Amino acid sequence: MLALLAERGAGKTVCPSEVARRITSDGEADWRMAMPLVHVAVDRLIERGAIELTWKGRALPARSGPYRIGHASDST
Repeated sequence: MLALLAERGAGKTVCPSEVARRITSDGEADWRMAMPLVHVAVDRLIERGAIELTWKGRALPARSGPYRIGHASDST
């Protein structure tokens, strides 16, 4: 997740499904099975202050519904 964010650059975000596709061997079929792992990682990285979540440009306090992942330092 953090590597994908680094590839995007400052101020950019990633979708949780992009992370799931990146960590699976078959990005087309297996990524949905990886989503629970992505959600756990998101929750842990939020606790550490490493990432922040947004949806349509608005900060989210926690993972709920659709969201985008960004570096914590990128939020305003």
